[in-house]
Amino acid sequence: MEVRVGVSNSQAEALAELKERLRSMRLRRRVSMTALPMRAGLGRTTVSQALNGMSVPSEATVMALAAALGEDPDQLLQLRARALPPTPTAPIGADAEKNSAEGAFETWYRQYVADRYGQLSIIGLDLSRPERASWPLDAAYLSLEFATPTADLPPAISRTPMGTAQDHAVRIERAEQALAGRQRVLVRGLAGSGKTTLLQWLAVATARRTLPPELAHLHNRIPIVLPLRTLVRRGSLPAPHEYLAAIGCSRAEAQPLGWVDQMLLDGRALLLVDGLDEVPQPQREETRQWMRDLLAAYPHTAYLITTRPSAVPEGWLADSGVAELTVRPMNAKDVTIFVTRWHTAATAHTTNPQEQADLTNLEGALKDTVRSQRDLVRLATTPLLCALICALHRDRRGHLPHGRMELYEAALSMLLHRRDDERNINNPEGLTLTQHQSIQLLQRLAYWLIRNGQTELDHDTAHALIEDALLAMPYIAQQANADSVLNHLIARSGLLRQPTADTIDFVHRTFQDYLGAKAAIEARDIPLLARHAHDDQWEDVLRMAIAHARPQERATLLRRLITRGDKTSKHRTRLHLLAMACLEHATELDPVIRAEVQQRAAAFLPPRSNQEASALAALGPVILDLLPGPEDLKDDEAAAVIQAAGLIGGDAALSIMKRFRSSTDAELQRNLANFWDRFDTEDYAREVLAHVPEIPSVTVSSPDQLTALRALRISSSCFVSLKGDFSSSEISELVGHLKVSTLQIFNNSILQGLEFLHSEDQLTYLALRGCPDIVDLAPLNGTNIKSLYLTERMDQVRGFEKLTGLQELGFDLELGHGALRELSIVSDIRTLMLGGRACRSLGTLEGITRWPNIKTLNVCGYLSEFYHVSELVNLESILFQLDAGIRMLDGIPTAPQVRDVWISNWEDGDDLTLVQEKFPHLKKIEIRCWGSEAKEVDIKPLRNMTDISITIRDARTIFGSEYFPPESLNIIPRPRFESDGR
Repeated sequence: MEVRVGVSNSQAEALAELKERLRSMRLRRRVSMTALPMRAGLGRTTVSQALNGMSVPSEATVMALAAALGEDPDQLLQLRARALPPTPTAPIGADAEKNSAEGAFETWYRQYVADRYGQLSIIGLDLSRPERASWPLDAAYLSLEFATPTADLPPAISRTPMGTAQDHAVRIERAEQALAGRQRVLVRGLAGSGKTTLLQWLAVATARRTLPPELAHLHNRIPIVLPLRTLVRRGSLPAPHEYLAAIGCSRAEAQPLGWVDQMLLDGRALLLVDGLDEVPQPQREETRQWMRDLLAAYPHTAYLITTRPSAVPEGWLADSGVAELTVRPMNAKDVTIFVTRWHTAATAHTTNPQEQADLTNLEGALKDTVRSQRDLVRLATTPLLCALICALHRDRRGHLPHGRMELYEAALSMLLHRRDDERNINNPEGLTLTQHQSIQLLQRLAYWLIRNGQTELDHDTAHALIEDALLAMPYIAQQANADSVLNHLIARSGLLRQPTADTIDFVHRTFQDYLGAKAAIEARDIPLLARHAHDDQWEDVLRMAIAHARPQERATLLRRLITRGDKTSKHRTRLHLLAMACLEHATELDPVIRAEVQQRAAAFLPPRSNQEASALAALGPVILDLLPGPEDLKDDEAAAVIQAAGLIGGDAALSIMKRFRSSTDAELQRNLANFWDRFDTEDYAREVLAHVPEIPSVTVSSPDQLTALRALRISSSCFVSLKGDFSSSEISELVGHLKVSTLQIFNNSILQGLEFLHSEDQLTYLALRGCPDIVDLAPLNGTNIKSLYLTERMDQVRGFEKLTGLQELGFDLELGHGALRELSIVSDIRTLMLGGRACRSLGTLEGITRWPNIKTLNVCGYLSEFYHVSELVNLESILFQLDAGIRMLDGIPTAPQVRDVWISNWEDGDDLTLVQEKFPHLKKIEIRCWGSEAKEVDIKPLRNMTDISITIRDARTIFGSEYFPPESLNIIPRPRFESDGR
């Protein structure tokens, strides 16, 4: 729909690159042009034009395509912005317009609308520099999601998935798609949800004739913005010829006679009516009649009306053919894009190079902060609150209020008082409440919900709570009854909503916790708070209560938490760590209490093993605020911190993973890569893995990860695992592109053969696990593969005789009793792994001596005739795993050649005397107490072995450690206290 006349080379290049990227994404994802429109919820023509046409696709189209293809839209949107022609600085108009007074006025008026509504601002925000509270609409506008009832969709665009319920189904669409083809729309949205911004954007885009293709039905219209909060102060609502004067247009008198009326009658106008909720309650019926008259008198005009959800009932103008849409909360991607755009707009607003550099740094820091602070994640669900966070973050030079309490106070002040006050909206519900009065009432509702473990309350309960409160608030009771007060809070506070006609809840759980905690402290309910502290639903309430409390109340509550934790082993870890998390909100606290809290937390933080990390992760996101590092952490602690954060995953944990991304420690690098699937693929690849100096191993389990992996710095030594149904061509392309030498393919049900690997000369290690249709290894003949591991559902495999260069071989297959004697393996095997299934089916180790050069033997189950290990004169290492144990050594001859023993499943009754007797020249032993209740290890039998290195993992008690020098004994996790029994 856009005219591409006079486009600069840079704009053309950006447009070409945008379309090429979209086409490449579609091909990489193997999405057909038939399936893509359905995935994206777009029309076929729109998709075709976006990928191949000459015009710039709309923002909503780009975002929908990015979502359908699993891509980050941010870079695509930046390309789109570069491809757009600059905003005209001179009036735009057709020759016919220029040759008439009416045309000249329309040309002037279009530019006037673009200038007047081309800025966004935050009203009601205290900043040290007020000029920073506004920014250009072009740079900052974000297309939000709308919920559209499928019953209201026009037949041509109704896209309810087959098999879904129709009665109350909704379609989630971006604004442009939701508005496509609609002439009459009522948009409902909470305070600050972006209703007015949408209206401004429509006004400016319509005036400039830069609407996206989806809104072609509004092309060439002339926008008229009618803010009802301004109009109602005039008295009677204006007639068309009074519109410009009513909104304060300085050239209202210059408009041609009957100009607005004729536009409305001809259907050339777009009437944008903002803020039904800002009309005083007694005048809303009059406003409804005014709207009905307009709709009847001017049937061809396009209308968009905005309101808060509770201001008018559903179907308020349905009899006039007005459809209703609802603005949805911003998702995590929306927030990230908003932060980027806000800072881009702010950067364009200054010419100071240092300030521009500062804004770039602030953008990255704020993204990390929003991700890591869960309160902010829950708060940043509307453009208004996102803008509030961005503006405060900049105003305070990157330091949002510590403890977040000041942020909540600023948000409450804006929502409850300053926003209406500074827009001169006076008691539209017929009631005036101060900020303090509103908070007193709201916290009663919040505390009732918290005490009763509810997420919403019925209307009668809310009415009763307000009615009780009014007994002690005579000034309010004189103005209105409980019903009116409740309606006012729902309509104006921005904190309450009515999901149904009979229920009420808080829009943001974080505000509910903030207000409920304040009520709990004012009611002196400290014992109640302590009793519920183990419940994760009360977690944030406790932290907010500490912030609201006076110093003595803080000390009392924290002491109750740690005392209860001392007495209750079941909840000890949670209670003690919650107390530690509360300290950030304790601005003034008895130092003795602070020390006691820190002492209790020292038993858990930082974690020092995978087991400790798993225990912390089980407590949930509360521990993310307590995880330290990377400064001053030892390697085992750093690895466990990554493990704990990775197990929790999500945006909140991403900032923690980023702290460690530059580490050169191989174990930390491995841990970072291990948790890729716990995060958004693109975000994690871009913000974490792309910065890891070297990735030792990585698992790919989705097409998104496969695409992202190609862009990462992967060395040839990286152990790459492909999990799932990847085709041979996809695997071959990846292996060839990355030049990897080690590859594992598992749980692949579509792979038919291994011919595709024959030309991969760099590949030396191959593991096939759960690939049932791979039955012939012969295609690997002539390759450089030295290590081969075969496990699970591959029992019919053949062709071993063709692999003459194997040095490492692993089985976890049904091999048949005594099959080691018969396997057609002619290679000189140096390492042999026998998995649990292999050991159970073999039953015996007989036949192993056919490979006399074995150096490492790994067994995962009981095998008879284990004495054959003594005949392997080159054997250096034995690993006992799963059902294998050192009792298998009973009766075997001495094997002085063995230098290294690894025992993964220590059992009650295991005696290291047997190890000492059978392996007298042992130099290294590792004992792991995983998967077993046995936690006591006695190493005294090894005391006479010189120069031995002993590693013990996850033992509760170790006997005999006094016989060994500290440097020879490695206990994991490292003991925290001397009194811990080790």
